[in-house]
Amino acid sequence: MKVDSLHQLGLDDREIGIYRALLRLGPASIRDVAAAAGVNRGTTYETLKQLATKGVVNYFPRGKRRVFQAEDPDQLLRLAERKQQALAQAMEQLRTEVIPELKQSRAVFSPGNVRFYEGDDGVEMVLRDILSSTRTDPERGYAVISTKTLREHLYRPFPNFTRQRESLGIRVRVIAVGEGGDEAEYAERKWLPSADTADASYIAIYPPKVAMITLADENYPVVVIIDSAAIASTQQILFDTLWQLL
Repeated sequence: MKVDSLHQLGLDDREIGIYRALLRLGPASIRDVAAAAGVNRGTTYETLKQLATKGVVNYFPRGKRRVFQAEDPDQLLRLAERKQQALAQAMEQLRTEVIPELKQSRAVFSPGNVRFYEGDDGVEMVLRDILSSTRTDPERGYAVISTKTLREHLYRPFPNFTRQRESLGIRVRVIAVGEGGDEAEYAERKWLPSADTADASYIAIYPPKVAMITLADENYPVVVIIDSAAIASTQQILFDTLWQLL
């Protein structure tokens, strides 16, 4: 039996084994459950108490002993539903209370505001960060300055990035250094003339972040993300000024 879904409910292998043993036995004493599961009595008792807390095992007195029985397996689905509801509430609290409060207590700027990545994984992280950040922004847009020499490497680790951006209705304005660049929905593009030998560079401005990608030796991507509202705002002003002049 696949138990991955049970692990997601917070049940470990011992709990799963004892629950299944109890299902086979029906109402049973701790000694009988321990023997059927191959676990010592002390551990079996503690595990049964944990399962009772989770609502998948119950117990009742029989004489001077305590007898345990497994709840119907449908109870596992109800456990999953409770966890789902609790997770949804936690996410809402994180979004509306906890994260805003933590951001207010964060230092204005620290070394942690600058992150370095390497390789295609770093490029993919930037592209996914752009999507996750701009999809919740009321403006739903970002700005890019990109050279021709980098474009062929940009979407290699995330080939369906543009399709996902379009499906989310996220707008992008691109200043392309050098010729080329594909047309796409929700995208505006202007060009700066440049020699084909211009250094590879990609700058994405999605306040409060700025991401920069370049290529090291042998076309190896190097990525820097700066999380600073002040820097992002200044870069946005420069971009907007240049955009109006083109």
